[in-house]
Amino acid sequence: MNGTMMMERSGMGIPGMGMPGMASPAMGASGTTTASPNYVMVPRCTMKFEKCTGGMKITCACDDAMACSMMQNLCTMLAGGMCGCCVTYNGMTVCTCTLTMGHCKCEMTETGVCFTCTSGDAKCCEMIQAYCDCLTTMLTSGCTCCVMMNNTPVACGCGEPAPAKTSKR
Repeated sequence: MNGTMMMERSGMGIPGMGMPGMASPAMGASGTTTASPNYVMVPRCTMKFEKCTGGMKITCACDDAMACSMMQNLCTMLAGGMCGCCVTYNGMTVCTCTLTMGHCKCEMTETGVCFTCTSGDAKCCEMIQAYCDCLTTMLTSGCTCCVMMNNTPVACGCGEPAPAKTSKR
């Protein structure tokens, strides 16, 4: 399947979300627990972040019909859970944002999904829209973003390609 990528999801580079089984062992238990990586196929898509009244919208669009269907199914199964993003550059996490200050909902579109995260509180709305600016800048600069629901990756991709600039001479 061309429209997906394999990702290790036990930590996703998020502080405090380490490998399962790597916590300190219970009294009398052996400390040699080895946790195997937990992999998931994540649909690859093109992402767009835009401000809206009260917050922001994240639009994820897939070219591949199978990847689109997989992303929509993942979102349907995880609906109502916490939503967030993990941004990486060259495989290193550069930013994580959990959208806990707003109400997030997921709607299906013809080519993927659209997440809307809004808040009635002015300060929370300000934070959500600051995330929007931050995420847009990072994706424009070449980073990759992974959208997660309940700490499970549901979509991964880059921003829309920037329009080519023409020089006037």
